[in-house]
Amino acid sequence: MPTQRDLDRRGLLKLAGGSLAALGLTAAGCGGGGSGSGDGTVTIRYAWWGADDRAKKINETIALFEKKHPKIKVKTDFQPYQDFWKKFNTQASGGNPPDVFQNAIGFLRKYDERNVLLDLNEQVKAGNLDMGNFRAGLEKFGEVDGKLLGVPVGSNSMALVIDEAVYKKAGVTPEMGWTWDDYYAALEKIRDSQGQAGDSSPAGIMYLYDLYLRQNGKAFFTADGLGFTEADLKDWWTKGLDGVKSGIYADPKKVQQIKPKSAVAGGLAAGEFTWDNFTHRYSAEGKSSYGLAPIPTTDGKKTGQYLGSLMLSASKRTKHPKEVAQFISFMVHDPEVGKIMGYDRGVLATTEQFEAFKPDDPVNQQIAAYEQQIADAGVLEPITPHPSGADVAEAAFLRLAEELSLGKTPPADAAKQFFSEAKTALGS
Repeated sequence: MPTQRDLDRRGLLKLAGGSLAALGLTAAGCGGGGSGSGDGTVTIRYAWWGADDRAKKINETIALFEKKHPKIKVKTDFQPYQDFWKKFNTQASGGNPPDVFQNAIGFLRKYDERNVLLDLNEQVKAGNLDMGNFRAGLEKFGEVDGKLLGVPVGSNSMALVIDEAVYKKAGVTPEMGWTWDDYYAALEKIRDSQGQAGDSSPAGIMYLYDLYLRQNGKAFFTADGLGFTEADLKDWWTKGLDGVKSGIYADPKKVQQIKPKSAVAGGLAAGEFTWDNFTHRYSAEGKSSYGLAPIPTTDGKKTGQYLGSLMLSASKRTKHPKEVAQFISFMVHDPEVGKIMGYDRGVLATTEQFEAFKPDDPVNQQIAAYEQQIADAGVLEPITPHPSGADVAEAAFLRLAEELSLGKTPPADAAKQFFSEAKTALGS
């Protein structure tokens, strides 16, 4: 799921889901896209979301690409996350999407069903796109129903970010294979010994709930809809409220008051679950030292984890599929690109780039070590399928979880409302 360091992920998805739900797409045919010139030079359009620092890095990689491919020019466009998808919807509806663009797992089926995405398999067969040397099976990440709709640029996975100083003072050391009972005991120990909440509350983190469900033989999404029941969600959200009442989770109202700063960096909680590559924000916001702890398990073994990724997708309307494929291949394999981008969009996806970039800062070293740890532990599984409408369902989950945490909606009503909205969005 998706690396947006410029804004908080929960807020982003809530905004993006709302805007996407309100907008529709018409079916796309052939034609449109980038332009060409009389001397054989073609121009392709590349769009992404992110902050200024990401744009600076990407522009450096584009300059490198254009130097090595002088007959291909790249016109760029970047926006904050929610603005990106608003603009993309408008462009796709008008039959003029970018030739190549940043994408995420929650949007593949949605835009494939609307005939927006180019199946890149033909470009692989033609030798224009190299799908070799991807780490940990990431080459399969962008496949939907046999079609290659996205190519990963990096990987990330869920982790528990902890305030190392607080955990050390409390005498708590999370280890791979620890259970949810161990986790709750650790939060109680932190509360009792440090006078601080142990977690900001996992109740509203959809991707963590997905892992919990997977540990128990279910999943948040299936290929067709939801993979759990209304009763399951009511139980999850009830436990979240109980944690707030007992003091092991931070007061949601106080967490709201310090946003966009995180509860951990703000000293309201000793930890919270998030994507591993978001660790940068804690070091930037807070004054303590922050580490990555393993996901708790139900049975001491299965974490339910998978590698997520941002990826590059192509428009079905592009007039230059060969050049777009060459651009994508360069961006995911060229070692110099890897050195420039670093872990901005997650741990680099291909071995060429992963080996070329040697992080010298503690945060990136920690992220790489964490992903190596979970890979070596053998806990990684295939990613949960995301049906069309998953982004709208996720936005509803985030909104209702927030309303519940602030006392606006009881768990039973929130769960019922979520299932109503999600089934409409997913067409199930």
